[in-house]
Amino acid sequence: MAIQTKQRMTVADYLEWEERQELKHEYIDGEIFEMTGGTGDHSIIKVNILFSLRSRVNRPDFKIYNSDMRVQISEFRYVYPDLSVVRGEAVYEDKSELSLLNPVFVVEVASPSSDRRDRVDKRDYYFAVPSVEAYLIIDQDRVRAELYTRAEAGWLLRLFTSLDDVIALPALHCELLLAQVYLDISFE
Repeated sequence: MAIQTKQRMTVADYLEWEERQELKHEYIDGEIFEMTGGTGDHSIIKVNILFSLRSRVNRPDFKIYNSDMRVQISEFRYVYPDLSVVRGEAVYEDKSELSLLNPVFVVEVASPSSDRRDRVDKRDYYFAVPSVEAYLIIDQDRVRAELYTRAEAGWLLRLFTSLDDVIALPALHCELLLAQVYLDISFE
């Protein structure tokens, strides 16, 4: 979840300023977006995905990062996905290892306050990163997952809406069970 602030700054100023902040902030074309905390369900879903992937991907071939890892989208855009995965060695913007350049898979857990940003803005950002092969959006308030995968003709979308669904992740050589993603989550 992000809250836009009125503050504008250069990339260099943002990177230096961000290191001193307690909260995380995304940077998009000079504008700063404060990252707010998520709900309990949001947090549980992120942990479920993390543990599910960690038990399924072949380590050390893949490295999984939580939402503390910033991803550089372009020269003027930096975001914090809920989860990102790198195949092989991670490539960082610089020696500080604070901005990842080569994720192959990114995940956002969408909430009512982040829905448009995750499904439109961030989708377009991730599509622009050459290394990204798949982008997964998980709804926190209903059983729904959208998987975008890169193909020769563009991006393909698959929709999953049943706890019985299995999401094939060819970029990671594994599958993700939707029932495990929503483990301990109850919907009214």
